[in-house]
Amino acid sequence: MKKELKDTIIVELGQKLKEYPHFYLVDLTGLNAEKTSDLRRKCFKSEIKLMVVKNTLLHKAFEASDIDFTPMYETLKGNTAIMFTNTANVPAKLLKEYTKEGIPALKAAYAEESFFVGADKLGELAALKSKNELIADVVALLQSPAKNVVSALQSGANTIHGVLKTLGERPE
Repeated sequence: MKKELKDTIIVELGQKLKEYPHFYLVDLTGLNAEKTSDLRRKCFKSEIKLMVVKNTLLHKAFEASDIDFTPMYETLKGNTAIMFTNTANVPAKLLKEYTKEGIPALKAAYAEESFFVGADKLGELAALKSKNELIADVVALLQSPAKNVVSALQSGANTIHGVLKTLGERPE
């Protein structure tokens, strides 16, 4: 591969690292063509950009980045595919579907400004909540007291109405 092409790939990887806040390093060794195509389709549907990269070029892109990716250097061995995403837990959930076979295997991930190194971190990554899920939780928590007040007022109104109706129907 020519040096100009390598430099272009390093710059492109650097741009992707800046563009996407989360990424996963995955080992696709052992996937046949059919399963690889299936994985690529699922990634496309989930808005995940999947690229197979050379470890040395990715290492150089990491070094050129503003972020210190040193904890991930040790995982740059063998075949490496990188999954770029805007939502931290989507690739983990997708990879969990494949864990029964053990392929693809998670090498490392950078999600929510944290490093997750090793396949055993897949459960933690899948449990991460996205920004929209966190917002929904906060809204639900904020609505809960208001719903309790409205419910109490409605039940109180029904109770008062029932007491008045009973008193009105009672013979004197």
